[in-house]
Amino acid sequence: MEHTHKQFDAELENVRSRFLQMGGLVESQITGAIDGLANGDIEQLDRVIAREAEVNRYETDLDEAIGRILALRQPAAVDLRLMITLTKMITDMERAGDEAEKIARMAKMIHEAGRRNMPQVELWHMANYVATMMRQTLDAFARSDAKVAANVVRQDKSVDIEWQGAIRHLITYMIEDPRTISRSIELLFIAKALERIGDHAKNMSELVIYMIKGKDVRHTGVDNVEKQATGD
Repeated sequence: MEHTHKQFDAELENVRSRFLQMGGLVESQITGAIDGLANGDIEQLDRVIAREAEVNRYETDLDEAIGRILALRQPAAVDLRLMITLTKMITDMERAGDEAEKIARMAKMIHEAGRRNMPQVELWHMANYVATMMRQTLDAFARSDAKVAANVVRQDKSVDIEWQGAIRHLITYMIEDPRTISRSIELLFIAKALERIGDHAKNMSELVIYMIKGKDVRHTGVDNVEKQATGD
């Protein structure tokens, strides 16, 4: 029995570790896409695009490993919550990787076109927000820190404000100078992709709170999320 228990613990730690590796890869995709947009490094953007296949492999491999654990080990209580959490977080993480790939593809188009008629829109605050949210989400999961997870959920409000500001500025550019329409639409796609990455980080942080506290805090508002995370 002791041997079986140790083997089960090793299987749980393996999927947990591989998810963190997947998260690290997606985090590098996000920062690589943002840096490539800023500096025009086409090779860097191509690497971000190519890594999407690796993220997809992590998703399918982890799904298979978790399915095997559920079928053979029939985990309960905290271990079952970990499996449920990981199953859902893997989907959000893969989709965040998809959004990073979109940013890289759009950034590549912009730079290959020579950045002509480029609107001067501030996206870097938004980009820094989502990169930080993703890093903190992984940290909250790794350390089982519900307070850090709750902080990620609150930060999503700031990303939404940045997204709305980007829309207003880009619409103004398109109205005032039709030559900027093509570039403005591309930047809108990038801003939307950043906003979606923030959403995925928020979703995963809500799942981390469920994993730790056993409370489903989705759709309950930021104040309740923080209350559940702190146990107040």
